Amino acid sequence: MTPARPLPVIAIHGGAGTMSRSDISSEQHTAYHAALNGILRAGQKVLAGGGSALDAVGMAVELLEDCPLFNAGHGAVFTHDETHELDAMVMDGATRRAGAVACVTRIRRPVRAARAVMERSGHVLLVGPGAEAFAAEHGLEMVAPGYFSTDARRQQLRRALSSDKAVLDHDGAALVFRNAPIDEDRKLGTVGAVALDARGNLAAATSTGGMTNKRPGRVGDSPVVGAGTYADNRTAAISCTGTGEMFMRTVAAYDICARMAYAGQSLGEAAQTVVMQVLPAIGGRGGLIAVDAQGNLSLPFNTEGMYRGWARVGEAPVTAIYACHADTVDVAAGAAS
Repeated sequence: MTPARPLPVIAIHGGAGTMSRSDISSEQHTAYHAALNGILRAGQKVLAGGGSALDAVGMAVELLEDCPLFNAGHGAVFTHDETHELDAMVMDGATRRAGAVACVTRIRRPVRAARAVMERSGHVLLVGPGAEAFAAEHGLEMVAPGYFSTDARRQQLRRALSSDKAVLDHDGAALVFRNAPIDEDRKLGTVGAVALDARGNLAAATSTGGMTNKRPGRVGDSPVVGAGTYADNRTAAISCTGTGEMFMRTVAAYDICARMAYAGQSLGEAAQTVVMQVLPAIGGRGGLIAVDAQGNLSLPFNTEGMYRGWARVGEAPVTAIYACHADTVDVAAGAAS
C-alpha cells in the first residue's frame, strides 16, 4: 500500500516581539487575525488548485508586503536618513535555487523581484540601484519611495532618533500602535511564508523593511541564504524573524536543516534547539516558521509573541499571536487520502 501523501500546507509569520496585553483593543486584535487569516486562505487556494509551493509563498508574502500592519513593503520602517531600504528572498526547495534583493527603495513588491533574480538572472543576490534597474528591465512595478511610508512608522523613527538607537523593528520605548497586540516598538519585524505542495516540493520566502533608525546600507538576515531563509526538499523550508545579526552569525535557517540531515533530529527538535538555545546564547531574539518534507510544522519563538498562522488544504486556517503553550507550536502533518 502506497503511503498517504501529506496534505499541502502553508505557514506565515508577521514578526515576533514583546506583548502589550494591557493595550490591546478588540478591534486591533481582530484586524491582525483577519489579515493573517485572509493571507493564509489565499495561499491555501493556490495549493488546493495544484499550484507550487513557490507560487504559494510568493503570493502570501506579496500580500504581507501590501499590508501596512507589517514591516515589509507598504508600512516598512525608516532608516536613520528617513528613507526606506527593503530586503527580500525566495528559495525553491526542489532545486535549491535562490534569489534575493537588498537595500531597494522603489520596487513595490520586493519578493517578486527576488523571484525574478532567481529565475531570470545568473545571480542569487542583487542590491540597491542594480537590483532596481534589473526589476525595471523585467517589467516589475516601481513606485516612488513615499509609497512605503506610514505616519505610524514615521512616529516610530522620531522616538528612535531621540534615543539615537537603531530599533530592531521595534525595540524602542513606546508603542507606535497603542492597541497592537505586539508592542510595535519592540517587535522584530519581518514577514515570511513556507509551504509544502502536492508534489512534495518545499519553498520559503521572506521580506522586511529592516530596522528603524538603522544605518543606511545595513542588510540583515532575510535576504541571506541559510541565515533568515532556506529551503531544501530533503529537510525543510524555513523563514525567520528576529535580531538579524544573530541569525546571520548562527546561520540559523540552515542550521535547522543541517541538524535534521546530519544529526537525525526532527524538525521540532532542530527548530527548538536553534531558537531556544543557539540564538539566546549570543543574545538572539525572535522566531521562525518551518515545514518539513512530511508536512510537519514548527513555529517556535523566544519572545512573548509572534504573529503567525498555518493552513492545510481542506482545513480551516489557524492564526495566533501569543504563545499557545510554553514557547512553541509544533503541528504534526495531516495526510491526504
